[in-house]
This record gives sequence, structure tokens and C-alpha cells, in this order.
Amino acid sequence: MSTIGIVGLGLIGGSMAKAVKFHTDNRVLGTDLDPDTMTLAFASGAIDNVLDGQSIGECDLLLAALPPEALIRWAEENAPRISKTAVLVDLCGVKRLIADAVGPLADRYGFAYVGGHPMAGKEHGGFKNSTAYLFAGASMILTPDGKTDAPLLERLKAFFLSLGFGTITYSTPGEHDRIISYTSQLCHITSSAFVKSPTAQTHMGFSAGSFRDMTRVAYLDENMWTQLFMANADFLTGELDTLIGHLTEYRDAIRSGDRTRLHDLLREGRELKMTAGGT
Repeated sequence: MSTIGIVGLGLIGGSMAKAVKFHTDNRVLGTDLDPDTMTLAFASGAIDNVLDGQSIGECDLLLAALPPEALIRWAEENAPRISKTAVLVDLCGVKRLIADAVGPLADRYGFAYVGGHPMAGKEHGGFKNSTAYLFAGASMILTPDGKTDAPLLERLKAFFLSLGFGTITYSTPGEHDRIISYTSQLCHITSSAFVKSPTAQTHMGFSAGSFRDMTRVAYLDENMWTQLFMANADFLTGELDTLIGHLTEYRDAIRSGDRTRLHDLLREGRELKMTAGGT
């Protein structure tokens, strides 16, 4: 049995805690700034005890599920307490910023660090929405560096697969941030902008699945997502420029009455969706 420490018990951290307790026999220590969350975590059996300055040293694996700025602060404050035999995996939605801050701390204090990003979530966050099944079939992204040895990666792979993840995807921090700017961050910004149309307030009775799909992730934590977007501004602005360019093409074709051009644009989109696959 190992001791797993989880920092931040919101949707992701809380689901990690529940998944570890449901799928394994590991001991879970947890911490969250919200007293009500800690009460719920104990009451639900998601954690066995509190993760604090003393118990950090007992952990074989630490999972940090915090927004970028809070995560870096936590790592800076607690790095000296982490065991030299422990592994710290952050679960943040950007990787370059975290790797640049936490990697040197791991080198200085002798513990292992691997970046991580579970590709799972819900539009509503918080521990109350966490579940042991959140990661069922999902991809877990790991961004090891040149110092990460193969046996450690195999242990992490086995651990995350045991929690229900369907695949382990390996990447570099830069490649992660480049792709995630498109597959996640651009979707959230587009959804947020989409619901700002005045027509959104009068859609009742006129909307179905496409409207629900388009607006689902507009319900977000603006504090966390502002940090994520700003930390990935270079890749994200590039994707925004590409999207705005394509939207302009559609608008111009419709405005000018160019049926052939519009038809071709729609066909191109359909064909690209077929080749891209996925959901």
C-alpha cells in the first residue's frame, strides 16, 4: 500500500481521491483551503487524513490539482518537505509554466516531478461534483523530461490505468500546450463568446442538441481559466486568429450571396471532420 497525497480537492482532485479509494487500497491524504470541502471529503471517505506540512513527507506520490499560480506557490513552499523518494505529478491544464517552475525545485530538493493532465471534466466543478468514475476511459497526458526514468513512467502508467483511465499519452510540455490550446482552450473561449449574443436570452423553444453542445463549457471558473489562457497566450492567440479567419470566410460568402463558395466551405469542414475523427 502506498500513501497518495492530493493537493486541492475540487472536481479533479476530489475525483482523484475518490478513484484512488474506490479502485485501490492506497492511503489518501488530502488538503483544500475550503473547510466545507474537507468535511465532505472526510464524510465521503475520499481521504483518510489531512495532508499537511508534516504528513507530506509520508507520501509516495503527490497529485497537485490547483490552478497554475496556486500550484507554483504550493510547490515553492512545500518542496523542502517532499520525500526524496516521492513523485510529484501536477494535474494542471498548462504544462510549460508549471514545468519551468517545478522542475528546478525537484532538481534542487531531490524528488521526481512529472507533468500531468487528465483529459476529463464537467462544466460544474467542486468536490460536490467529483466522482470516482470521472476518468473512466479518458486519456491521461504525462509530460516527462529527460531525467524521468522508464521504471517511474511504468509505475505512473500502471497507477493511472488502475483509476480507470483508458490511455496514457506522452508529450512534451510545449507540444501539450500547443495542442490543448485548440482541443480545450479555444472551445471554452468560443463557447463564452457564443453565449454573448442577445439572441441567447430568447432561445427557449428554439434550441436543441447543437445549442447545448456549443454552450456547455461557457459555464466555467473565470479565475482559473484566465490563468490558463494567459499562460498559453502564444498558442491560444494563434488558434484564435485561425478561427477568426475561417469565420470571416463563411461570413463573407453568406453576405455576398456566393452559394458556391459557401457550399465548398461547408464541404471542406465536413471532410476535415471525417479525417480528424474523435468526439
